[in-house]
Amino acid sequence: MSDHAVVIAGGGPTGLMLAGELALAGMDVAIVERRPDQKLAGLRAGGLHARTLEVLDQRGIADRFLSQGQTSPSVGLHMIRLDISDFPTRHNYLLALRQNHIERILADWVGELKVPIYRGHEVAGFIQDASGVDVKLSNGHRLKTTYLVGCDGGRSTVRKSAGIEFAGWDPTMSWMIAEVEISEEPEWGFRSNAFGIHALGKIEDGKKVGVVLTEPNLEARGEPSLRELSEALIAIYGTDYGVHNPTWLSRFTDMTRQAVKYRDRRVLLAGDAAHVHPPMGGQGLNIGVQDAVNLGWKLAQVVKLISPESLLDSYHTERHPVAARVLRNTMAQVALRRTDDRSKALNDIFAELLGMDEPRKRIAAEMSGLGVHYDFGEGHPLLGRRMPDLDLATADGPLRVFTLLHDARPVLLNFGEPGRLDLAPWADRVRQIDAGYAGIWDLPVLGRVAAPGAVLIRPDGYVAWAGAGTQQGLVDALTTWFGSPAASD
Repeated sequence: MSDHAVVIAGGGPTGLMLAGELALAGMDVAIVERRPDQKLAGLRAGGLHARTLEVLDQRGIADRFLSQGQTSPSVGLHMIRLDISDFPTRHNYLLALRQNHIERILADWVGELKVPIYRGHEVAGFIQDASGVDVKLSNGHRLKTTYLVGCDGGRSTVRKSAGIEFAGWDPTMSWMIAEVEISEEPEWGFRSNAFGIHALGKIEDGKKVGVVLTEPNLEARGEPSLRELSEALIAIYGTDYGVHNPTWLSRFTDMTRQAVKYRDRRVLLAGDAAHVHPPMGGQGLNIGVQDAVNLGWKLAQVVKLISPESLLDSYHTERHPVAARVLRNTMAQVALRRTDDRSKALNDIFAELLGMDEPRKRIAAEMSGLGVHYDFGEGHPLLGRRMPDLDLATADGPLRVFTLLHDARPVLLNFGEPGRLDLAPWADRVRQIDAGYAGIWDLPVLGRVAAPGAVLIRPDGYVAWAGAGTQQGLVDALTTWFGSPAASD
């Protein structure tokens, strides 16, 4: 083992995505992962939302995932399906794809980028000071790094060692979850009783069955036994269908917590280490990957001394509210899952409201990640929102916007007279493209917006500045996000 500029604790989807982002920026980054390989047991996350697919498209790897999954034109809030097929994006769907495949594809990409992964090791603790972080591993080895990022899950050792409070709500409900074989044909799909909603579904290999059962009382004793699963099935279905040969038995609760801060000096948190919530709506993995894409380029610029450390504060400022919304969203879905008459009435009202166009679009944009809006102050409606993947006309021929982001570098798109914007002091950091686009500028929820004269796009695909024929505000935006002009001297 050797020292690295950035060490990432955890090689799940968030850690892998962050490693890829840092590698694209030329960083010496390494992952410490407790598993001996990338294999993952059990029914973890099951899909990629539209915005996550967009950020993967921004790196040129979305097709790797699309070739392995199945698309669905809607997202789900509780049991209510929300159509997103009319959303203005190339990825107006949910991609059903199990986490084991998502991780495998990301790990292959990270391998291509030559990122070392120290497998079979865990971060056991660390000491940080003004010069860096001394990381202690479970086998006694130590790594010295400039920054440590905890992507090590809801029980994060990094978060606990940093003393960062994990504030939120204790569990009120629990679910038994399993991947098993059965001897009899079951009643597929969903079933409700006085305790809640239950489900039996086929796993992709056709041999295994996925089981999710709402427990009559809150249970937090860890993994259930096969006998407990059998008894629960009999209580709900009248039979256990000859359940046997479990490959995975677990339970989850509706515990909902979020780190009060995502950064403590040289230690940062992302993914489940920063926020945990029940899996309703399949949002957890997705916002973790998006955390990574927000953090990666900022961390790289700080390590390279292009930007001051204060740039890292924008990571918390931008991503903490996004996760807080997801926490609220999933708590509401848990409330809708209760089966008493009052909760059923609430569910009916929700279904009625979400049958209307405007509420559907607003909530579906939130669920899919397409509605994320960072507060960069007053300005054009594009400011702080995702840049649409337009088909541009350029001197080098037609180009998609997302193609310009494959190397994770910022881009200034000029739609006016060529050469009118002065980018010289940042020319080594920001790519400038003169382009034409005659189509409609259409954003989720907002709809059509006025065409800007130019846009400055961050490496994560969000618009940092939008001009209307002048350079007003451009220098400030360039300095804020990509360092002062003197940084390259």
